This record gives sequence, C-alpha cells and structure tokens, in this order.
Amino acid sequence: MSPVYDCRDESQLLSGMRHARQAIGRGELVVLPTDTVYGIAADAFNARAVAGLLEAKGRGRQQPPPVLVAGIGTLRALVAEIPAAVDDLVREFWPGGLTIVLPAQPSLSWDLGDTHGTVAVRMPAHHLTLELLEETGPLAVSSANLTGMAAAVNIDSARDMLGDRVAAYLDSGVSETGIASTIVDATTLVGGTEPRVRVLREGAVSRERLREVLGDLLEPDPDPDAPAPIVVAPSAEASKAESSETDAEAPGP
Repeated sequence: MSPVYDCRDESQLLSGMRHARQAIGRGELVVLPTDTVYGIAADAFNARAVAGLLEAKGRGRQQPPPVLVAGIGTLRALVAEIPAAVDDLVREFWPGGLTIVLPAQPSLSWDLGDTHGTVAVRMPAHHLTLELLEETGPLAVSSANLTGMAAAVNIDSARDMLGDRVAAYLDSGVSETGIASTIVDATTLVGGTEPRVRVLREGAVSRERLREVLGDLLEPDPDPDAPAPIVVAPSAEASKAESSETDAEAPGP
C-alpha cells in the first residue's frame, strides 16, 4: 500500500513532504490536506499526471480539476486578467474557501481537460499544502474521492477510496471545515458585455459574504420557488454547470 505520513508527527513530516515533492515531480498523485476537504493533487503542467488524476477519480475531461496556488503572484501568471472585483475577493477570502474561475493565460502550455479557455483557481488556507505549493508550483487538485462518493474529510476515507492510485498520503487530521470551497465564475468581468459574478457552487463562503464584497456585481439570489432550468443543448455554460455539480464530491476541495 502507498505510505501514509502523519504530518502532525515531526518525525514523519519531513519524510512525507519530501516523498510528496518527489512524487509530484515524477508525475504521480498525492493526497494532501486543505482547509476544506482532502484533495488529490497532480502537477498542473504535466498532462499525463492530470489525466491520471481524472482517471483515479473515475472522471472524464469534461470535468477538469481546479488549480491550487501559493499566492496572488501565481494567480497573475495563470490568468489573462484580474479584474478589480476579483482583487477584492482575493483580499477578503484568500487564503480560504473560495475558488475563482477566470479566463486562462493563453500562452500556458498545459492540459487540464475541457476548460473552454478558463481555469478555476484557489489559494488554500493550510500551511502544509501552501508549503508544498511553494516548492512544486501550481497543482491540479480535486477532492480526494471517487466520483459519486462523498469528499474525504480524513485520510482513512481517502485511502479507502483511492488506494494505490496515489503515491503518498499526507495526514493532517480531520479537515478543518469539511465543507468544499465556494466556486464563482468571474469570466464575464474580463471583456464581457454584461459583467456579473455567478455562483457555480455555494460552499465555505456564503452568498451573503460574497455580496458584501461584490454588491450588484454578484448575480441575483436564486428564487427558491422558481422551477429548475431545462438544458436543451450542450454548451460551454452547460459544461461549467456540470463541472460544478452541488454534491459533496464536486470538482475541487
């Protein structure tokens, strides 16, 4: 079985982090803690590793993983533009439980799946994962579970589901919140005719807190009495909605 390192134990921490760095460098997968739920991680710039991540979870290219970063500097390198409203969101909620979808930097040579030219980015509030990100660079990270199963909030659950598909497991105890990140789509703030931030998945950050920062730039709250929309044809928007399904194991931690 793939090794589990209890990172609360100083005697295991250094070897665990070293093994994780080496595994990422070899294009292998690592399970790591975040402030929301446990994630399964791969080098975001290694297409084979990202494909292996999706395969390990039982997912296809139509559900690309988000990317975790160590800070705002890396965000600037990954996206085409950071609108002022996104700057406000980052200052308020990063590091933390908010994933932001923006147009990707077109010059990047990576393949996360069918992203339609966008990337979902988050800076997690967990010291171990931030330390690893500083050393490895951006990581493609999805919740550590099999598709259709609940996201893992402890290392045993992740290991039971993913087994030897993962090269190393970093254990930091039970997840701090156990609530997946909120995902917002801010792509129309970059050259859109009707700039508006859409909530693709509500999680760790509530709509109320988002509205405190965004005001009228946040889409109107949904009408609880309105019928569910009917999707009549596949589209980029439908793909976004699919990749942000509201169950516990939706795309990113």
